[in-house]
Amino acid sequence: MLSDFKSFILRGNVVDLAIGVAIGAAFAAVVASFTENLLTPLLAIPGDAASFGELSFTAGGSEFRYGAFFDAIIAFVITAAVIYFLVVRPVNRLMRERRTEPEVESPTRDCPECLSSIPVAARRCAFCTAEVAAA
Repeated sequence: MLSDFKSFILRGNVVDLAIGVAIGAAFAAVVASFTENLLTPLLAIPGDAASFGELSFTAGGSEFRYGAFFDAIIAFVITAAVIYFLVVRPVNRLMRERRTEPEVESPTRDCPECLSSIPVAARRCAFCTAEVAAA
């Protein structure tokens, strides 16, 4: 039973997932610190608040901290932008450049009369019954 557990834990995808979660948590802490300590004070310059996190109102004896919600939204947008511009776009560009398989030709073509999609080998359009030249 322990050998099965050991093989499960040492599987590549489990270890990769654990590393990804740890790095993601560290990255979230960095983004939260950036938002709280650098960005929020810059955004609060025109107003009176030094931090959005301190903004709140009370209704019916309950405190609604909407400033903390704004901080969370800002942190989310920054995280999404950083991931998109520093991870997704470069990886997509790299994958596009390293592509080795040839482009696959489409199994269909457009009918010259009705512009519907028909098989490449068709001699007559199934939609408008027009005769089409063989491919």
